[in-house]
Amino acid sequence: MSLTGALSSAISALNAQSQSLAMISDNISNADTTGYKTTSAMFQDLVTASNSATSYTSGGVTVSGRANITQQGLLSATTNATDVAIQGSGFFVTTNATSGGTTSYTRNGAFTTDNLGYLVNNGNYLEGWRTDADGNIIGNASAASLGPINTQVASTSGSATTKTTVAANLPADAAVNATFNSSMTVYDSLGTASTIQIDWEKTGDNTWKASFEQPKLASDSTTASAGAITDTVAITFNSDGSLKSTVPSPPTISVTGWTDGAADSSITLNLGTAGKTDGLTQYSSGETTPAVDLTSITSDGLPYGKLSSISIGKGGVVDATYSNGQTIAIYKIAVATFSDPNGLSAASDGMYSATAASGNATLQTSGSNGAGTIYGSELESSTTDTSGQFSNMISAQQAYSAASQVITTVDKMFDTLISAVSR
Repeated sequence: MSLTGALSSAISALNAQSQSLAMISDNISNADTTGYKTTSAMFQDLVTASNSATSYTSGGVTVSGRANITQQGLLSATTNATDVAIQGSGFFVTTNATSGGTTSYTRNGAFTTDNLGYLVNNGNYLEGWRTDADGNIIGNASAASLGPINTQVASTSGSATTKTTVAANLPADAAVNATFNSSMTVYDSLGTASTIQIDWEKTGDNTWKASFEQPKLASDSTTASAGAITDTVAITFNSDGSLKSTVPSPPTISVTGWTDGAADSSITLNLGTAGKTDGLTQYSSGETTPAVDLTSITSDGLPYGKLSSISIGKGGVVDATYSNGQTIAIYKIAVATFSDPNGLSAASDGMYSATAASGNATLQTSGSNGAGTIYGSELESSTTDTSGQFSNMISAQQAYSAASQVITTVDKMFDTLISAVSR
């Protein structure tokens, strides 16, 4: 009966518009939620029977929600160094346990460091790959090597000196057997600073010898190692004052028996390039009392330092900064991409899980193979446009009111029909 069909159609409209209003309400409620993606109401008509020129059977309407997961939100700067956002495709990979947890994906990059050093957001741990100090992933960027980012893996720093570069002029007008000295600062494997004195001795025309005294602590000048440095370097210059050769080549010195228990050190000396004047040279000083003219002595290695801060830079590299001024990369954040991101299953706190519709996650580094670029100290804003949602709400309200009016009209028509039949 047409009246029954009209009533059923109107009721389906009330139900559909109620669900549409629920979606609009959710969108407006999350207008300030980081990484929130709106849901749009998608209406489809229902057909219950074939219509003809002389009869019409109403069907009604149904509604489904379409998740706009791929919609990009605006990135806004924050003052939190561990906030992150993705510009482009992809999701952060998280797990709800440090070991054997369930994997989820999110665009909400509001991560903070917990008391154990993990980067967390609402109980979910951000995952990434360990890197060397230059930011290169150790091993490969695979799911097997992915793990929760724990900044405590690098709670302290300090590295041994392995290379010292010397630039100086040894006076050509010095007498044979004349000696001079310079000093260089080195660090052992525990980050303790010591000073090693270099003794320069002129052994003949255009020839010198460098020997090295036992290291002394930079803090109080006490002896820093039990073993004497027996290495010496024979140095020969060309007649134009440029370096000719060093023996051995390259010259190295070994320090054994550090008194603080550090590992033995082997330090390579860079004294310049043969035939050039980029390191050691031999020119006349022009002074009554010749002296070594030291341009620079620089050594690698770093003193002991405690972790002072964590930050995330562009490209998703997690950097650790220490009290000694050193900043090193410790992790690289992973980006997960999907063949159909809109097929992901949504959960609370902006988390998503993979489904058959979305496909499995493909792990990428920031900006590679179509993955979006990670930016530190930024967050992705909600994609809710409140003005647009208010417009949708008015449309839903009008459609709901119209459907309810249809029900009222059908009710009156039923009353009229019943009255006519009962006469």
